[in-house]
Amino acid sequence: MYNKQAFQSGYKGGCGQMGRGGFGGKWGRGKFGGFWARHAGSMFQAPVNIQETDTEYIISLFAAGLIKENVKLSVKKDVLTISYEGTDAWAMDEQATTGNYTYQEYGNRSFERSFQLNDKVITENISASYADGILKVVLPKNPATNKPAQTISIG
Repeated sequence: MYNKQAFQSGYKGGCGQMGRGGFGGKWGRGKFGGFWARHAGSMFQAPVNIQETDTEYIISLFAAGLIKENVKLSVKKDVLTISYEGTDAWAMDEQATTGNYTYQEYGNRSFERSFQLNDKVITENISASYADGILKVVLPKNPATNKPAQTISIG
């Protein structure tokens, strides 16, 4: 889910009930992640792909049906945060009854994703675009801090 040499996603799932960090902490789901997901509105977790080229990192966030004016990108303390203010769960239930739906599985849900940049990106040159349900965020590499991996010989 993340590039170890570049930056880490705030998503810590995929490693069992406790998440990758045992008790989670600030970025992980933590011990009570399942409980709060079921009882606190179940914040939508938009899936991402992270691609690395020689000059940049590209985050492709899948979120079809966004209103791009409601998408916010911010960098604070070397953390990139992508957030979207959608409708809440109550409004979705109300819309289902007034929108003449027989069945409704997707809606305009809020989400937030955070990525630790680890001083590997020139934050002033970050750009973003939204097309065909994909939010694409281009993060140009900082040449001063992005050094190629070393090969260590075993003696």
